[in-house]
Amino acid sequence: MPTDLIAELKWRGLFHQCTDEAGLHAHLFSGMRRGYVGYDPTADSLTIGNLVTIMLLRHLQNAGHQPVVVSGGGTGLIGDPSGKSAERTLMTEEIVRANVEGQRRIFGTLLDFAPSSKNHAIITNNVDWLGKLSFLEALRDIGKHFSVNVMIQRDSVRDRLSNREQGISYTEFSYILLQAYDFAHLHKDMNVTLQMGGSDQWGNIVGGTDLIRRFATAEDAEHTEHLSFGLTAPLVTKADGGKFGKTESGAIWLTADRTSPYAYYQFWLNATDADVSRFLRIFTLLPKDEIERIEHAHATDPGQRFAQRTLAREATSLLHGKSEMENAESASKALFSGDIASLPEALLEEVLASAPSSQHAKATLAGEGVMLIDLLVETGLAKSKRESREFLSNGSVSVNGKTAAVDGRVSASHLLHGKLIALRRGKKAWHITRWE
Repeated sequence: MPTDLIAELKWRGLFHQCTDEAGLHAHLFSGMRRGYVGYDPTADSLTIGNLVTIMLLRHLQNAGHQPVVVSGGGTGLIGDPSGKSAERTLMTEEIVRANVEGQRRIFGTLLDFAPSSKNHAIITNNVDWLGKLSFLEALRDIGKHFSVNVMIQRDSVRDRLSNREQGISYTEFSYILLQAYDFAHLHKDMNVTLQMGGSDQWGNIVGGTDLIRRFATAEDAEHTEHLSFGLTAPLVTKADGGKFGKTESGAIWLTADRTSPYAYYQFWLNATDADVSRFLRIFTLLPKDEIERIEHAHATDPGQRFAQRTLAREATSLLHGKSEMENAESASKALFSGDIASLPEALLEEVLASAPSSQHAKATLAGEGVMLIDLLVETGLAKSKRESREFLSNGSVSVNGKTAAVDGRVSASHLLHGKLIALRRGKKAWHITRWE
């Protein structure tokens, strides 16, 4: 028995617009339905902004319906003008194919594709039908249903037309027809009755529902199999007005080769108090009563950052799995406590990647090694030997997480993975010494 998808999306803050909310509600409760989201293969991965629509598909599946992922192998050769201030550089077919394959990795971690599941997820590529469509067919069978007067009123087109330097090519202008045809094709061949997406895709989604209606004959239009619906989620923004999903080091991606599980965990851990409740609803699968309990605990003692730690654990487990989440959490705790000696080399390098570093001769570590009172000055952690002695005396200096003595030294025995020694002054001033 399907559960109430619309109610679930609303309390999670994932519901923005719907072409016919009452009609869709009744439609979803009348049997298992198929709904899809399309993904533009502009890269071999997707960013965290795309996670919003993948969560729509996950909730659709959890509600007892069948999610359909549409890879834009065909439309990706054209390019969606939405949100773009200038013409895209067209990608080759080889690049588009590689990007489509790269993105497939993501969906398998977030959706259930097991054939044994009645409502298992489906993935398809729109080049399979768009690639067979001739230019004459597109003009005759699709283009005749679209008014240029209406098309140029779309924000994505109007903004480009108003700027003569940018303009818009017929190629990108035609994207509207192709995406609408996607929905019409899926509706006819796979009985897909729902298209979902971000709020910036509303015009494209409505275009698809309208094309389905126009394709239907007057007699058939009354039949339920010609019903089609569109639903969008709001674009996620940060409470301070900053761009969601961007950090100083760049975008947050959904594959480990572009954004590691540790960096992904840290992104969520650094959520502000103003954002964390909303992010718990959107980017985790925790039930409402559990999230409300977390919010209450967080409000009681915000300094413990209980909500942020829960968000980081749940969101990282969902995408990368429990094991990778636990590794990321251990690394985060090690960095906070300073006890980093047990971290694997790759993770240690990543955890300390933003810390200043310096090169030193490994031979000087022989025998008694190098005096810390000198090394602190050399690395800039102290301005003078007097200041070094003061830091060492009050126990504010650690070597690989262990408090250093006033007359402390570093030697070859301190090397982590045979090549580095991590110094810390106070709680946050790290410096990595590399010995070659």
